[in-house]
Amino acid sequence: MTKTLTLREANQSFAQRIREVEAGEEFVITRNGTPVARLSPISKHRVLTPEQQAAWERLSAAMEKGWDIGAGPLDRDALHER
Repeated sequence: MTKTLTLREANQSFAQRIREVEAGEEFVITRNGTPVARLSPISKHRVLTPEQQAAWERLSAAMEKGWDIGAGPLDRDALHER
């Protein structure tokens, strides 16, 4: 999702915005409510922030372990019984 910034906000927090762009964010910069510029990453390769990387690692570990949904062991035949 593209975020919108005023020119003043972009100017006052430029270094922070560049870090966010490096992490894959995209911004539309407005002047007096009119879009005048877009700040977006050049590379298609997304660089994760440390918080995003930590969340990804937690998710990957949880997916590797799996979630107990209380259904017991399932196999194809049991799923397709009529």
